[in-house]
Amino acid sequence: MTRRLLVALLPALLLAALTATACATTPPPVVATGSAGRTASVPSTRPGGLAVLDEKRTGRLVRLTVDSPALRATATVELLLPAAWRPGTRWPVLYLLDGCCRRAGPAWVSDGRADEVTEDAPVIVVMPEAGYAGFYSDWRDGPQWKTFHLTELRRLVEERYGATGRRAIAGLSMGGFGALSYAARHPGLFRAAASFSGLVDVSREDVEYLTGQSGDDPGKLWGDDLAAHNPTALVDRLRDIPVYVSCGNGEPGPLDARNTPGTAARPSSRPRTAPSSRRPGRRG
Repeated sequence: MTRRLLVALLPALLLAALTATACATTPPPVVATGSAGRTASVPSTRPGGLAVLDEKRTGRLVRLTVDSPALRATATVELLLPAAWRPGTRWPVLYLLDGCCRRAGPAWVSDGRADEVTEDAPVIVVMPEAGYAGFYSDWRDGPQWKTFHLTELRRLVEERYGATGRRAIAGLSMGGFGALSYAARHPGLFRAAASFSGLVDVSREDVEYLTGQSGDDPGKLWGDDLAAHNPTALVDRLRDIPVYVSCGNGEPGPLDARNTPGTAARPSSRPRTAPSSRRPGRRG
């Protein structure tokens, strides 16, 4: 499913907002590529505050384990470098955000085959860990996911791999919430945003349910400041960039296998009003 969503994302976001020719510039810190499957040696510097503890590169895919001051923990990040990437080149960047409820690392490559879909794309693809139910936010009392993603990791990718300020962001499920929330809360940081089956109108019930699944205290997330993070409440801040929002209706679509069962008629254990599929900033 993730792969099909990514196919829809590429024409809308990459070509319109990001495509640019790589150009020579002052090289970022040299990346020790190593051979496939081997752990490359890494410098002890901390770009953006992150310490790179482990770096493995296989073809275009780079898997990083980083120590984050914002999280006070280690985290996993996966990158897909352009086929023509070399130290000293500069590239636009696409951030792909995961959905909730994952104990493992990013799933865009393992589950979504993002490496295949972006094989010819002239961009760096960044796929960070985001916690079980991190809500892409700096918790009042807890991990600082927004700082990790938008400050620490952004600086690391720019300084170490040559990412430019031409950025787009997209996500699935809670990652869709994160993409729209980040873009709305930080106007000018991203040139386009997309949400696939995203939580675009988050409620207190959503927070309580998902943090309950992870065993976290919902009061430690936003307190009474939900509206400052809710994409629907911040929709006016998205008017100046292309925004793509999509969701299913529970029935098989044209990209699904013929034997895919429909789910619209199945009873839900958690009734929920479906969010609007309208483009943010438009009526009708």
